[in-house]
Amino acid sequence: MKAERLAGEIAGQSARHVGMAEMLTRVARFKDLTASTEAFIDTLVPGHERKIYNVIGGGVTEDAGLAPAIPHAQDFHVTFIGAEPGKGAALHAHPIIEAFMPLSGQWSVHCGDEGEQEIVLGPWDFISVPVGVMRGFRNVGKEHAHLMSILGGTDPGRVSWAPQVLAAAMKTPLRLDEHGNVTRI
Repeated sequence: MKAERLAGEIAGQSARHVGMAEMLTRVARFKDLTASTEAFIDTLVPGHERKIYNVIGGGVTEDAGLAPAIPHAQDFHVTFIGAEPGKGAALHAHPIIEAFMPLSGQWSVHCGDEGEQEIVLGPWDFISVPVGVMRGFRNVGKEHAHLMSILGGTDPGRVSWAPQVLAAAMKTPLRLDEHGNVTRI
């Protein structure tokens, strides 16, 4: 009965059947993910060191060499962030909604032009940050932890960094090239 009801709900559409080989191209095993420690211009600024794992889609990374485990992104991108206590992303904004969910530990998501608003989240809590709002995040727990970021849109655009972040990044060997990708000088 349930299958008949489902079939009725998608009437007029054919169910797509795929083989196991195709389905396996859509599996990302955490143990096999490749991380970047220089995925963004702020990652060498003290306090913002972290690992970025592109899981689904390219996201907004500034590391052109960081390929996603599952390239088949359609209207959303998933990234995992791993960080030690006190580490995380500096203030930035996106032209799309970004949602966060801690997978482990305690994470602070701070918002506002100076990061003056702060919300602490634990595992499985969820927050959706509106388009254009300055946001950052950091591991406020006592051990290494992971955070999931979900970005909307087929093309989520580029990161817009707060001016103080760009000034701090100029003291590191990382720069953005003409395409907005991180390069070392």
